[in-house]
Amino acid sequence: MVNDTNINERQKDILKQIIKSGSVSRGQIATEFSKITAVRDLKGLVELKLIRPVGGGRSTQYILVEKNPHLYYLDKIDYFTNDLDLRGAQTSFNQKIFKNIGPLFSAEEIKQLQKQAAGFSQRGKNLDKTIYKRELERFIIEFAWKSSQIEGNTYDLLETETLIKQRQEAVGHSHEEAIMILNHKDAFDSIIKNKQDFKTLNFSDILQLHNLLTKGLEIGAGIRSQPVAITGTLYRPLQGKIELKTAVRQTIKLINQTEFPPAKALLAASFIAYIQPFNDGNKRTARNLANAILLAYDYFPLSYRAVDVNDYRRAMIIFYEQNNLYHLKQMFVEQLDFSRNNYFRT
Repeated sequence: MVNDTNINERQKDILKQIIKSGSVSRGQIATEFSKITAVRDLKGLVELKLIRPVGGGRSTQYILVEKNPHLYYLDKIDYFTNDLDLRGAQTSFNQKIFKNIGPLFSAEEIKQLQKQAAGFSQRGKNLDKTIYKRELERFIIEFAWKSSQIEGNTYDLLETETLIKQRQEAVGHSHEEAIMILNHKDAFDSIIKNKQDFKTLNFSDILQLHNLLTKGLEIGAGIRSQPVAITGTLYRPLQGKIELKTAVRQTIKLINQTEFPPAKALLAASFIAYIQPFNDGNKRTARNLANAILLAYDYFPLSYRAVDVNDYRRAMIIFYEQNNLYHLKQMFVEQLDFSRNNYFRT
């Protein structure tokens, strides 16, 4: 995963120049600083797989590795140093995104993820049944904890474990927080039991998942009929019930037409949150839906255990405001790898 701090200001300027003009030569860069510095900066960006050279000799040009504009590198640190009004944010839902989102994974990435992140069921079969059950419980605990934490839940990991294993609520926390966590467990249990249903999505799949996650929390069921606002962004989701239903159906169609399972899951994780079809519980529904899709196609689900909550929120806001999936995709791929290396090990 590319860390924003690994890229210096000159390299950021190089990337901006390539995005603007399509390509750049070493000579163009060397007019602004020394040849040695230009070579070093370009080499660093090549090693990070952000750019690649085309041509040879003095005619060498450098272009972006990524061809999809929705996946161009965007500096997260720089982006959030600007005030909300100065970020150039899209403040309304982009209706063109369904047609313009483009491929989310390259052929090389698909090959790598098929090798590294698939094979969940076989991993489980190789485990003793008792150990498998314990590992599944451990995953559910860690996913329920982190997903709830992203929603503002204040239970820590050990308190979450006690709640799920013993149904004992922690002192100093609201009953609603306990319900949120237990709903995650119930939803994931349902996903495991019915995972084949998520190979081809339909409208009721999403509604039922949302109902499980919000049960007992005084959150209205079904598609909302009133506007919602999101903290920390000027983006305002769609308002009308008919528009919301249409957007969800377009998302379902897009996911079902997408072949690569992690791409399906990434679309679910981002688009449901972007549309905000429900009064509340949109992001947790999106995360659970993504896991359901991954499991349906025998990929490891994501616990998000190693994700920084604010990094997740920033990545989501960048998608809301710029329709840029770079950071969400990086986080998604990193968590696929994390799950494979940390759960159901034989």
